[in-house]
Amino acid sequence: MDSLSVLDAGFLQAEDADRHVNMAIGALAVLAGPMPDFEALSAAIDARTANVPRLRQVLRTQPLDLAAPHWEDDPQFDVTHHVRRAALPRPGDDAALFRWVADEMERRLDRDRPLWECWVADGLVQNRWAILIKLHHCVADGIAATNLLARLCDDLGDPETFATELRRDEPAAPSGWRPSLNPVEWIAGAWRTSRQVTDVAARVVRGTTELATGLLRPAESSLTGPVGTQRSFAGAEVPMEDVTVISERFGVTVNDVALAAITESFREILLERGEKPRAHSLRTLVPATMRAAPATAATDNRVSVMMPYLPVDEADPIARLRTVHTRLTKTKASGQRQAVSILTTAANAVPFPLTAWTVRLFTRLPQRGVVTLATNVPGPRRRQFVMGREVIRLVPIPPLALQLRTAIAILSYADHLAFGIIGDYDSSPDVAELAAGIERAVARLAVITLGPTRFTPVGMLALVQGG
Repeated sequence: MDSLSVLDAGFLQAEDADRHVNMAIGALAVLAGPMPDFEALSAAIDARTANVPRLRQVLRTQPLDLAAPHWEDDPQFDVTHHVRRAALPRPGDDAALFRWVADEMERRLDRDRPLWECWVADGLVQNRWAILIKLHHCVADGIAATNLLARLCDDLGDPETFATELRRDEPAAPSGWRPSLNPVEWIAGAWRTSRQVTDVAARVVRGTTELATGLLRPAESSLTGPVGTQRSFAGAEVPMEDVTVISERFGVTVNDVALAAITESFREILLERGEKPRAHSLRTLVPATMRAAPATAATDNRVSVMMPYLPVDEADPIARLRTVHTRLTKTKASGQRQAVSILTTAANAVPFPLTAWTVRLFTRLPQRGVVTLATNVPGPRRRQFVMGREVIRLVPIPPLALQLRTAIAILSYADHLAFGIIGDYDSSPDVAELAAGIERAVARLAVITLGPTRFTPVGMLALVQGG
């Protein structure tokens, strides 16, 4: 039986524990027109799902969680239950598109059928149309879902993604044992191994302590609090060329640049609210992949988490970027990722009812320590096509859970870096401002790095519009 792991099943239990939560992840693709015939498009998607068995399987659960849910082939699979059509209201601009996405992401997937939906919308301005893919998080994490999405596009050979550079960054396995007939070598090898095991154990303990402290210590801002069921959504997009130049100039990663931009945007929002950004105002949940490059096609979840404080109190853009890099580097070395990974692995050896009830209890507990989620997903390096139509924009959509008021997904696609921001409709009405602030922040860093004369026109426009 193909059963869910504890981590996969945890996304189901998090949804069960909170009626305000929908644990679907998504992607919004905007395509150049004209839109193809809907019946032909539906038939093409139907044919392509045959190459992704999980999309034709249904999840079976056990009463009282006596055993882990497992996947079974759906003998009544019908693509018309999953591929549906919508029309955007006029004027069909980004505001209307994002409002439609938010409405669709509020609604949970039907667990009596395979856990995905594909919505096709026309009526966009500039002769464009859109596809919204929804997939339950128990099926796949962001990297696996992106790979799955690429397999639903036109066959252009092996889909090359930024995930091909992934390496599993975990502590090296204790080494030092070599076959030898010399007892002195045995003792020396055992000593080296024990020292390495002790170092790893110390990191895990330290990481566990940091995670627990982060959840218990309230954030020093108005960015946390109860959430409802309605959602708002916005997207931002910046040139990958600018991000790459910034990262190379200051010796940081693309993810560091993205997080620094997110930090500056949250800082602007706090200042607009009349609040002073403080050192402990922006504890952020940052998922970290534990997936190696050869496993990008596997449909499952292989992630851990880190919870750094992003320096929202830092006013200088360059100092903020460098602080983000330093904190992420320290957090990666602290053992937080390894602690979660080890705990998740150990939980697989515990009877499933106990782990299921524990996860449900944990997700019901109020938390005010973590403000937002920021997850970076490596996407396709090349432009994708659906029935010959080019995907000109690809925006990721994260879930909103654990009583967070906002969540941000970052996706690298061809020559752009896209941000998808989902928020609680009542408590976070400023997701559009958050998106615009991210674009301005990257534009500002690019101007500092390149100078205004060498800056890309798209980024300059974002900076000018932001004042």
